[in-house]
Amino acid sequence: MKQIVQSAKTGKLSVRDVPVPTAAAGELLVQTRASLISAGTERMVVRFARKSLAAKAKDRPDLVQKVLTKARTDGLKATVNAVLSRLDEPLPLGYSAAGIVVEVGADLEGVYRTGDRVAVAGAGVANHAELNAVPKNLTAPIPHDVSDEDACYGTLAAIALHAVRNLDAKLGEIVAVLGLGLVGQLAAQFLALSGVRVAALDYDQGRLDLAQDLGSEKIINLADADAVSQAMALTSGRGCDGILIAAAAATSEPFEMAAEIARDRAKVCLVGLSGTAFPYAAFMKKELSIIVSRSYGPGRYDEDYEDRGIKYPEGFIRWTETENLTESVRLMSAGLPNRLNVAGLTTHSFAIENADQAYALVMGKTEPHMGVLLTYPDVRPAQYPVNFPAPSTASDACVIGLIDAGQFARSILLPALVRQPDITLHTLVSKGSASVSHSGDKFGFEHTSTDADSILTNPAINAVIIASRHDQHAAQAVAALNAGKSVLVEKPLGLNRSEIEAIQTSRAGATGFFQVGFNRRFAPLSIAAKKRLSPQVGPRFMSFRINAGAVPAESWLHNMDEGGGRIIGEMCHFIDLARYFAGCNIKSVMADAPVSKTGACDDVTATLRFTDGSLATIAYTALGDGAYPKEMIEIFADGTVVAINNFRTLTSTAGGKSTKQNNSQDKGFSAAISAFTAAVREGGPAPVDEKEMIESSLATLAVLESLQSGNRIELPLA
Repeated sequence: MKQIVQSAKTGKLSVRDVPVPTAAAGELLVQTRASLISAGTERMVVRFARKSLAAKAKDRPDLVQKVLTKARTDGLKATVNAVLSRLDEPLPLGYSAAGIVVEVGADLEGVYRTGDRVAVAGAGVANHAELNAVPKNLTAPIPHDVSDEDACYGTLAAIALHAVRNLDAKLGEIVAVLGLGLVGQLAAQFLALSGVRVAALDYDQGRLDLAQDLGSEKIINLADADAVSQAMALTSGRGCDGILIAAAAATSEPFEMAAEIARDRAKVCLVGLSGTAFPYAAFMKKELSIIVSRSYGPGRYDEDYEDRGIKYPEGFIRWTETENLTESVRLMSAGLPNRLNVAGLTTHSFAIENADQAYALVMGKTEPHMGVLLTYPDVRPAQYPVNFPAPSTASDACVIGLIDAGQFARSILLPALVRQPDITLHTLVSKGSASVSHSGDKFGFEHTSTDADSILTNPAINAVIIASRHDQHAAQAVAALNAGKSVLVEKPLGLNRSEIEAIQTSRAGATGFFQVGFNRRFAPLSIAAKKRLSPQVGPRFMSFRINAGAVPAESWLHNMDEGGGRIIGEMCHFIDLARYFAGCNIKSVMADAPVSKTGACDDVTATLRFTDGSLATIAYTALGDGAYPKEMIEIFADGTVVAINNFRTLTSTAGGKSTKQNNSQDKGFSAAISAFTAAVREGGPAPVDEKEMIESSLATLAVLESLQSGNRIELPLA
């Protein structure tokens, strides 16, 4: 299928042929019929991408600080690789579209049917692409008498409607709309439809005339010397009851104008990207309230709501982003006596193949324009080719399929993979069509797809690397093992005991093996540390201190059904590393945690007892500063101390003397992948005893069980 993407590094736009997405549970696969270029937002995104690296850094000092912090903790090389990987990722454009449902994901049967027409929303979701997989809460049905070309305005209209709701203007009040781009024009119409008297202000006379045609009572050209006097005259000298700033301005001029024309205690709602310095004295004297409108409405930026379909209670939140989108499209209906007129905003329309012309118009402002649409051919998914190559008969080959080319895979796994000898990079699967196509080309995969089954059921592939979200690991690992493939599954192996037991059952009858992405046991400094400990006898006392850093509360990682939380998702690394250094079975696990103020269990101390009497204490916390080293490991054994600092230095102390080994940071990712591919070529066994991988995984689950019960959890011995 065709999709418009932009290079984050160069800003270059292109229409690419990319794999067709698939509808996961709670999603619809929508064939796009029309999408709207949001000139203001997309012009800003494109301009930023086209800037030099130095100019990007100047615009985003917050990101520069993150880069500097990472460089101090992880080293320059790792930081440069991470930045370049991020910049190399293609950016999908678009966030407001309309189309036809061609596939209904699980849990939406009966809610939608194939053939239904829907408006869709969301950056990275409602892309300028022939097909999009869209979560339920970012869709709205289209009335039969609303065209696709009108309905594709739904997202922009929802933004305007939410801003109008934030003003809470009453019948007969006067509201000034500053800036008459798409959002300003739509907001002016919504205000007029609700009985509010609208004063529309802009520098562009053409836009002012359009606003008047679409229902604004008064138009004022900001270039006029008496612009303020005109606004005050309309209000009989008391000032406007509300000001809606929809202007894209780098200066604080919109706020200054708002202060001059507002009445005492008026509301000022900011929906456009404007300079945010405001005249304090003027705002204070009139006691003006500033409201920054949250895009489409409640639910926006909430992953639980948007991605997982969680419902908000209507009694507390009536107008969510979904409801705003639905109402916006409903108000476009031709059958209404007073309707939202979006057709009057459309000035240009281009076929998707001519998207370069559309963006040249928007970026270059070569002629006056307002609503610029993209249209799409009537092509159904079945007409697209399916990437299902002929099987291979090679017996000593490592033919790889990788599931989910997310940021981690692109920056860590894939660069390591391409350096491996004697392998075939066969199929790359990821949800984002543009992203997987770009990554497939970049790293040299023969095929790309958005369907994991194209790997799991393909007999040509004998090695599967699973880098999907945590809730999919176990099911995909089971499917791969059942299909006779060897599997490298990123941690965690599973989110609960039943998932791990299912993998054990499948492995018992499988011809392939599995390996878990516990890479730190493959790190050069881990291997060197174990060698220095190997002459020592008796139990070991091990201390692991992990300054993990905070993860946003809304991250999928904290969702127990999807990410399993950071104990399962991240702390497992250090449980396995303790198992590696101990060299014997984990006997029991005891854990405790301080009171959490974030709602997430990010701060944990776990004590592991081993069968030889060794003890490991793992302190994992998100309370620290990112500038402080992330991982510190100390092991005491029979008069010897070894310490690993952030996998950059190894210090060994014995007999009163210390030796120090410095390395560039290497956490073992490449070595783990190399061991996996070599084992596949040689027919096994697994690089790490699979029972040991199971043990580390069960011990990780035991940390949670101990926190829940307050008891020490005994592990079954292998």
